[in-house]
Amino acid sequence: MMKVERFDQLVAWQKAHALVLDVYRISKQFQNDEHFGLTSQLRRAAVSIPANIAEGFKRRSKPEKCRFYNIAEASLEETRYYFILAKDLGYISDNRVLLAQADETARR
Repeated sequence: MMKVERFDQLVAWQKAHALVLDVYRISKQFQNDEHFGLTSQLRRAAVSIPANIAEGFKRRSKPEKCRFYNIAEASLEETRYYFILAKDLGYISDNRVLLAQADETARR
């Protein structure tokens, strides 16, 4: 088994990063008046997921690592809510793929 030396070698980070890329791609389609609303909130929450995984990776103690990984999990839940909201507002037609991607990220 290969030793993980960098955060970007973590499958969880890779899945979270892919989710962020999709969030940016999809949120480009949102209405312009949402730039400082849902678009900004969704992107911030999504970016927080891999960012906190990366930060937690470098923390030395288990409690510190767990704290940042827990923040990443909470940001993932926030992101899931924004997927639901975006669909309910009609900004995306189907959120099932995004929600499934979020579920896959959570399993890692």
